Amino acid sequence: MSAGVLVRRTVRGATALRGGRVGRLTPYQLLGALFWLVMTLAFWRVPLCCDAGQHAAVVERLKADLLHPAHTMADLPGEGSPYYGPYAVAQGVLARLTGLSGWAVVKLAGPVHLLVLLTGIGRFVRTLTPRPWAPVLALLFMTLLWGTARILWSGYLGLMSMTTNLGYPSAVAIGLTFWAWTWTCVRAREDAPSVRFVGPSGLGGWWGYAGIGALYGLILLTHPVTAASAFIGAVAIVASRQRGWRRPVVARWALTGGACAAVAVSWPYYDVLSLVGDTGMDAMHRRLYEGMLANSWLALLGLPALWVRARRSVRDPLVLMFLLECLLVAYGWVSGHYTYARALWAVLVPLQFAPAVELAAPRPWRRARRALGGAAAVGVCVGFVTVHAGAVVPRSVDPVGFTQPTRWPSYDWAARHIGPGEVVITDGYLASHSIAGYGPNLAAPIWPDPALDERERERRAADVRAYLAPGATRAERAAVVRRYHVRWLLLTRWHPVPEEAVVVAWSRRTGEVLARVGGDVPVPTR
Repeated sequence: MSAGVLVRRTVRGATALRGGRVGRLTPYQLLGALFWLVMTLAFWRVPLCCDAGQHAAVVERLKADLLHPAHTMADLPGEGSPYYGPYAVAQGVLARLTGLSGWAVVKLAGPVHLLVLLTGIGRFVRTLTPRPWAPVLALLFMTLLWGTARILWSGYLGLMSMTTNLGYPSAVAIGLTFWAWTWTCVRAREDAPSVRFVGPSGLGGWWGYAGIGALYGLILLTHPVTAASAFIGAVAIVASRQRGWRRPVVARWALTGGACAAVAVSWPYYDVLSLVGDTGMDAMHRRLYEGMLANSWLALLGLPALWVRARRSVRDPLVLMFLLECLLVAYGWVSGHYTYARALWAVLVPLQFAPAVELAAPRPWRRARRALGGAAAVGVCVGFVTVHAGAVVPRSVDPVGFTQPTRWPSYDWAARHIGPGEVVITDGYLASHSIAGYGPNLAAPIWPDPALDERERERRAADVRAYLAPGATRAERAAVVRRYHVRWLLLTRWHPVPEEAVVVAWSRRTGEVLARVGGDVPVPTR
């Protein structure tokens, strides 16, 4: 027998990486392609909003200087910013080669991220069961069994959220996580006592484990919060398959961990270890904990299916994943590191996928399974009608009046007057989240970033508030303009334009005004 050969008994789901039979479409391939088309159109019909401006700004900074990008939102160096991960750099390269804007790259990324996500889900579910309809139900439950409160947040991949955040790095990171879990499950099965591992060569050998580690490292650099959930899931999968830790098994998984660490610490744009203990983003995530039940209670319908799996084996991968991911979220609440609320998607995956596996079983069903199917159907309908219908039903053909996705205004009208890197002060929530995506900078960045000391960011924010205060004098405003090299004001219709500013443009839709300050606009010297 040659080196690198794997001798084992047939394992259920072992065709996860090959996709099953060739030449015959599975239900998931057919319906998944339809879902990809519908959601791509849904994503493209809604203007980019929310955090999209931040991610477009990342692409713009890399497009301007690939090796030494500036801060994503301020006229400052960007060294040490975790926004400059490998995936963002790849997007920057694309923008430089094609001339696409940051907004265009984020928009085009949505269908790509969705493809990675859909294929990852399909492969991962095949490691759990060979039932052909299980991936279809898993996708259905993953996108609709959330809660009855609408939430648009990075990493929360309900149907409505997808219209907003498919272009974010979190979406591709979650898709890659499903792929990483798939390969982890396949390798963990090969390590099981029923399998004899022969030789280190081949995809199932040492290189395979190193490749898995490199993928986890890529996920960590792309979206560190998602990586925490990915690591926890990997631990659950490996632990579920082991009945004893033999030395070769430990060595191979140690190689996986080492490869992950090597990829992460060798990245030149920022030090991933500096994020350990960082609390800059915690405060804004507290409300995710406060609304967690409203955002996810429909997924609890999957608890009976998960309980059935636990009774069969407490070492079931979905059961262990659920317990460990719950501990991660609980740690975030107890410790005050509220950013770990973003791991909710990974807590819900076992609750959404366990009933998918159960309900994909061939008929006839027993009473308990029929009850589970009825409850799941009701939950899907409730989730769709109360939150998600507007994502795929345009208002023009909507007979009910479903809540539609958020539609933010474009700031093209202002960006055409502002030069790349010029500094803007704005009092608008939407403008502050969007304008940096066109290339300008803000005097005070709206998001914490390790590349900028939080005390400096707060000082800048205080200066901007002082500039915009109704009682600010012309001299006080001029001092802020000089300190931060401010060139433009982007003001809502409720804020008066300072006397020294010159109005350049305004928006018919929002009533916002773009005015020029500094430069050739005279300012007092005292």
